[in-house]
Amino acid sequence: MSDPQRVAVVGATGYAGFELAQLLLRHPKIQKPTFYMRESSSSAHVKCLTDIFPRLRGWGEAPCRIFSVDAIASSGAGTVFLATPHEASLEMVPQLLDAGLRVVDLSGAFRFHNPETFAKWYKLPAPPKELAEEAVYGLPELYADQLPGARLVANPGCYPTSVILGLRPLVESGWIDPDRGIVADCKSGATGAGKEPKRELHFVEVDENLRAYGLFSHRHTPEVTDHTGIPGEDIVFTTHLLPVARGILSTLYVWFAEPHTPAEVEALYRKFYADRPMMRIWPAGTLPELQHVAHTNFCDIGFALDPAGRRLAVVSCLDNLGKGAAGQAVQNMNAMLGIPEATGLR
Repeated sequence: MSDPQRVAVVGATGYAGFELAQLLLRHPKIQKPTFYMRESSSSAHVKCLTDIFPRLRGWGEAPCRIFSVDAIASSGAGTVFLATPHEASLEMVPQLLDAGLRVVDLSGAFRFHNPETFAKWYKLPAPPKELAEEAVYGLPELYADQLPGARLVANPGCYPTSVILGLRPLVESGWIDPDRGIVADCKSGATGAGKEPKRELHFVEVDENLRAYGLFSHRHTPEVTDHTGIPGEDIVFTTHLLPVARGILSTLYVWFAEPHTPAEVEALYRKFYADRPMMRIWPAGTLPELQHVAHTNFCDIGFALDPAGRRLAVVSCLDNLGKGAAGQAVQNMNAMLGIPEATGLR
């Protein structure tokens, strides 16, 4: 019999996977996870995750196995995390669901209810339509009521998490002047680009540098538009690579149709996120920084409003490996299993 609180992790060798391993090995409400790797010449000698990450020595048992759906199903696990490339998730998710397992997928493969959106932006085959439509977008601050019964949760991207959480209260308030447009100016640490060696991620290319990339073509764009309700032509979403390891800081510029006060803006955010344990709203006029959220699962939101009450700059800040990836995945698992949402994340 499978046990939902017995967990399997596929693909723990990347930055997000390692972060996930650390969270799960310390989680007080689940059984110690088993980690699975694709069979290769490099994986043959790996029996424990400490063989790859010596930092985990002394944290308890972290066995590594060669991946197969049968191996996971026969282990008694009921919940599987996929910290795998998009194309691997496309292959694995249907098989794992058919085996009766519940899945939290950290890739982008099932983030869009329209499977052709994924195919267009990621340049990969579209996922099965029925699974794309079934998948719950794993942003608990917006979709907590859908998580307990979910078989498949698509963990959001790191940039979209910061932008959506920063803009959604304003969109729902109806305060934004749609004719003025919105600018989302986002900056991320280098771990957000993944562990695969690339020339532009070499130390000498990143250090003492700041680079914009993916202008008008970033694959996270449709997540932002889908979950803010802002048409693509009304938002400029720009991403930059910072010379730091981790963290995302998104500065969101909006214009109001009618003037509002700083107290009204702060009250709007506090009311919208009143029962959300991973949201921290800063007092009017104070702004969060990367160092405030690094190695946490919090999303911090601060803002500044111009004297006329019409131009608003919102700063939405999070750890791209925490709330932007592994921490949010654990937050989703908690909600799926009926565990208090912030368990293992503070």
